[in-house]
Amino acid sequence: MAHARPVLILFALLGCARAGFSPISAQPVFSAATVGGPRSGKAAELYLPSGKGPFPAMVELPGCDGVGPHDRVWARRLAGWGYAALLVDSFRPRGVRNVCGRGRVVPPEAQAADAFRAAVWLRTRKDVVSSRIGVIGFSHGGWAVLEAALADAPTGGTSPFAVAIAYYPGCERPSAPLMTDTLILIGGNDDWTPPARCRRWTRSVDRHGHALAMVMYPGALHGFDTNARMHRYLGHRLGGDRTAATDAAQRVQQFLAARLVP
Repeated sequence: MAHARPVLILFALLGCARAGFSPISAQPVFSAATVGGPRSGKAAELYLPSGKGPFPAMVELPGCDGVGPHDRVWARRLAGWGYAALLVDSFRPRGVRNVCGRGRVVPPEAQAADAFRAAVWLRTRKDVVSSRIGVIGFSHGGWAVLEAALADAPTGGTSPFAVAIAYYPGCERPSAPLMTDTLILIGGNDDWTPPARCRRWTRSVDRHGHALAMVMYPGALHGFDTNARMHRYLGHRLGGDRTAATDAAQRVQQFLAARLVP
C-alpha cells in the first residue's frame, strides 16, 4: 500500500492528559455539499458498493492525522464487501490537521458525536438500510468508537450503532453499559495503546445483552494492519504485521456480516 505521507502520523498519540487541551467547538456538517465521493477531500467521503442497493453502511473514523491512504484502503474494502462506507474527517472542519500527541484537541467524544451525525445523514439516503449502520475506527478513531458503543454516548438522540469495530483503540475505563455489539482488535506488543487497558472492558463493562469480543495478536504492534515497516516514533514502536492484519480483516468481515447483512 503506497503512502503519500509518513505512515507514523496515521496513529493516535494518546499520551496527553484529559485536562491538557480544550476541544474545538466547530464540527463537520453532513450534507450534499459537504459529502463527496472517494478522494474528494470533503468533510466526508462516500464509497458505495456496485449495484443499486439499498446497502448496509459503515461510518469510518480515522486516526490522529485525519483521512489518509490507510483509511481509504479500508473504505474501499468495506465497499467491496457490500457496505456503503462514509469516511469522516473530524479534524479539518474544526481547523485542525492532526491531533497526534494532543488527542484532547478533538476528543474522542467529539469524534463519536460526528459518527452519530454522519449516521443520521446516511439514513436520509434511499440506497442505505437505515437500521443497519455500524462504525469502525483506528487508534484515535477506535478510541471514539468505544465511546460510541456505550449507553452514555453522545448520540444526539439518534439510534445506537448496530455494530462497533475498534482497531488498536485507547481503552479508557468503560463509564456505562454497552449498547452495541463490539469487536476490539489490538497487538500484544502495542506499547502505545496497551492491550491490558482493553482487558478492563472484557472484565468490567456491563454488556447489557450485547456481544463484546477482544482479539489480541501476539507480537503485533500499534498499526498492525498497515504495510509500514517497524519504526519508532516518540519512543513507541509502530509497524504492520501481515498475518495479524489478514486475520483481523477476516474477523471484521464475519462480525459485520453476522450483524448487518439482512
